[in-house]
Amino acid sequence: MIPLGDASRRPTTFPTVTLALIAANAIVFLLELANGEQFALHWSLVPAEIASGHRLETILTSMFMHAGWSHIIGNMVFLWAFGPEIEDEMGPGRYLIFYLLGGVAAALAQAGLDPHSTVPTLGASGAIAAVMGAFLVTFPQDKIRTILIIFVYVTIAYIPAVVLIGFWFLTQLWDAGTVVSTQTSGVAYTAHIAGMLFGMTFARLFERVESQ
Repeated sequence: MIPLGDASRRPTTFPTVTLALIAANAIVFLLELANGEQFALHWSLVPAEIASGHRLETILTSMFMHAGWSHIIGNMVFLWAFGPEIEDEMGPGRYLIFYLLGGVAAALAQAGLDPHSTVPTLGASGAIAAVMGAFLVTFPQDKIRTILIIFVYVTIAYIPAVVLIGFWFLTQLWDAGTVVSTQTSGVAYTAHIAGMLFGMTFARLFERVESQ
């Protein structure tokens, strides 16, 4: 399932911060392509370094790094599908703080899972999961225009947010459990789960006063 956007409502304000975040991620990715693997490794989060109190700035920088084209495109598609409505609900400033805090919470959860790990962690998916969590508790019944792919069958479907995001969250829980059992994965499922839980828990606190 590839979400394209909310079919039930349109933001009343232009999604400046969401577009700025997409642009920032794109610019950093171009820098990665230009400067090579060492650039990506330098700004990615390494749990063992965070646990020892070193390179704490990577808690923030890592959420703007991506491992490849499919990684960044997938993340930005999800951010564009759910970000504008949450930005509209919170206001630009609150939304930006919420996004960054969600990313920090996700990164710290991933690092805390294995504080001795020297495997670099990178990606915006933890922060985007926080946005999805906010969408889930704020607009659960909104229909999400979605590309639905079942083997060779492709169609456009309108799926309630509670179903689409809920299914995504359950897959993260399942995959995280599988990873714990096999210890083989390069995907930060713990960050996804922590980001989602952060978004669901704190979304209402970041809403505009007039929206509450």
